[in-house]
Amino acid sequence: MITCVKIHPDSKKAKIEKLSENRFEIWVKEKAENNFANDSMIELISEYLNKPKNKITIISGHKRPNKILDIIS
Repeated sequence: MITCVKIHPDSKKAKIEKLSENRFEIWVKEKAENNFANDSMIELISEYLNKPKNKITIISGHKRPNKILDIIS
């Protein structure tokens, strides 16, 4: 499943907002450096979808707030 995500790093609290079936907006506490925000985003979305972290891959947007994820069933 291809999913579009907008991430907000360095937020006061971590949360996920589902905008549509395959669009999410995610707030994480970590800063966008040394891949901390990406790792936190993958952890949050894996818990939200009940999928293991190794089934979620960033396809594009490694260094941008808008990302495309591949989530394997």
